[in-house]
Amino acid sequence: MDKKLQGKVAVVTGASKGIGAQIAKRFAEEGARVVVNYSHSKEAGEQVVSDIRSEGGEAVAVKADVRNRGEVAQLFAETKKKFGPTDILVNNAGIYKFFPLDSIDESNFRELFDVNVLGLIYATQEAVKQFGDRGGNVINISSVVGVTPAPGTLVYSATKAAVENITRELAFELSGKARVNAIAPGVVETEGLVELNLDEGFKQQALARSAVKRLGQPDDVAKAAVYLASDDSSWVSGETLLVSGGSRI
Repeated sequence: MDKKLQGKVAVVTGASKGIGAQIAKRFAEEGARVVVNYSHSKEAGEQVVSDIRSEGGEAVAVKADVRNRGEVAQLFAETKKKFGPTDILVNNAGIYKFFPLDSIDESNFRELFDVNVLGLIYATQEAVKQFGDRGGNVINISSVVGVTPAPGTLVYSATKAAVENITRELAFELSGKARVNAIAPGVVETEGLVELNLDEGFKQQALARSAVKRLGQPDDVAKAAVYLASDDSSWVSGETLLVSGGSRI
């Protein structure tokens, strides 16, 4: 069976765990050579690479903080040196922290916007330089709260609304150079979700809103990313694909 991403070079930001790690693994299964970006955990990034290589795939881990323009430039320079020009960028690096209105300050505002929005812009700028005449593909990871925010998620929801607006705008600005789409997951069981230490009531509410009566898994999102990265979606650009089990919040 033909692999959907054979010969492609993919950069996945924030790929040392969770959704990003699974996207990297799925891309490798489909024939892509994958750069696993991480900002802090070298061990986790290298583990993802090891998992990919154990299945016969090609991958390398590269450290870069997406908030730092110089580090992002180096990430793509390393990609080109190792595998050649980038074909696919997945802007997955992100922070989700929730603050009620009265506790929002400049520090937590900037932390979320710098990673979730500015980092996405920096990475896309560098990827576009490598796409060339053959064109490229950008996939941004948003969230259902970008359209339907939940109480207490003001800053996070605002960053994801920005991501979806950017996705739509760049689809036209980069017309002829790249297709640009987003995926908006619902509640996905990742390490990050566990770290939030949400109570059982939250899980039950999420299940009640789900049309398929289960929480999402990273591979649910990864399969959607393969679709958007492949020629199967060649007439799709500027769209946000909800992968949420039918839930909108």
